Amino acid sequence: MTNKVHVIGVGMVKFAKPGASDDYHVMAANAARTALKDAGVEYTDIDQVFAGYVYGDSTCGQRAVYELGLTGVPVVNVNNNCSTGSTALFAGRQAVLSGEAQCVLVVGFEQMEKGALASKFNDRPTPLDPQASLMNDVQGINAAPGAAQMFGGAGREYRWKYGTRRETFAKISEKARKHANNNPYAMFSDLLSVEEILASPEVFDPLTRYQCCPPTCGAAAAIICSAEFAKKRGLQDGVYIAAQAMRTDYPSTFNEQSMIKMVGYDMAKHCASAVYERAGLGPKDIQVIELHDCFTANELLTYEALGLCPEGEAEKFIWDGDNTYGGKWVTNPSGGLLSKGHPLGATGLAQCTELVWQLRGQAEKRQVAGAHTALQHNLGLGGACVVTLYRRD
Repeated sequence: MTNKVHVIGVGMVKFAKPGASDDYHVMAANAARTALKDAGVEYTDIDQVFAGYVYGDSTCGQRAVYELGLTGVPVVNVNNNCSTGSTALFAGRQAVLSGEAQCVLVVGFEQMEKGALASKFNDRPTPLDPQASLMNDVQGINAAPGAAQMFGGAGREYRWKYGTRRETFAKISEKARKHANNNPYAMFSDLLSVEEILASPEVFDPLTRYQCCPPTCGAAAAIICSAEFAKKRGLQDGVYIAAQAMRTDYPSTFNEQSMIKMVGYDMAKHCASAVYERAGLGPKDIQVIELHDCFTANELLTYEALGLCPEGEAEKFIWDGDNTYGGKWVTNPSGGLLSKGHPLGATGLAQCTELVWQLRGQAEKRQVAGAHTALQHNLGLGGACVVTLYRRD
């Protein structure tokens, strides 16, 4: 049996601010219909469904796909914080590889509220208690949004360690807006200069408002299938998942008193290494990357975790333009979470959608020339990291 899992259909809806979107089940069904049409298959061809979301009741996945039909198909609801979409894809891929399913729908969606992320269950310990405790020991806790304190603290630690300028973090956000300017699915496509980004209200040093992803509503979906199914339908000459890995926290997350390690650096590094080894490829074989830029600080750290540059050299990497068109890699051609938006359950599948479009040559103005190998990085604190490598036949 081949380990090749094909991605034969993708789709997403345009992301929106809280209060400005359709209801979650409408967004999810629309994204799924688009993916089914793109794949040229019917919902009755789907053997299993994996539905990812973070904020919702226990069977939101069923509510969403019942809009497509009532076929009795197994529906598995997935929640893994900000890596939910990729976790659902990870589970769907395993179902295909196991032989339990030939064709799988993976859909992610989120209908978010305004404001910073917050716990919904205040009568019990939160899953991020260990992270919050470490943060309190290392830097204290203030009134800023918790996620911004965590990733901002990691950025601050990096600055102190390597002398990185605040402008370097802002440069990442400037790049995100430039890329989003060519993406009709992005929430924020207006261009911003480094100076404008730095002048926006400070959230948590070194992060300003324009360096933090916004709460977002949206949905995205993918249809994946076995090599046998693809061959039978004449769909084998396309995009496939060459390797994929998930990692959760290591002892270093908590025992090194490091904000960088706490926000998932080692998860990402080990996950990427496993993917490179399984695929028999390395960073130099990749042309385009969608990575988890929930904050500019995390994008900077992820360059090093993915092996795009040596540790401590991200600042040079950024100012040399090696993270954009004309450089070594194009990172987040979609505009990323910073500009496209971050509907938690949909993010991983929106990344997948963008990379499939890139590998097919369907990304229009933001197309990366000669793209045939792509890398996806999706991270959730608490914690889980999924890295996926896609190739085109």
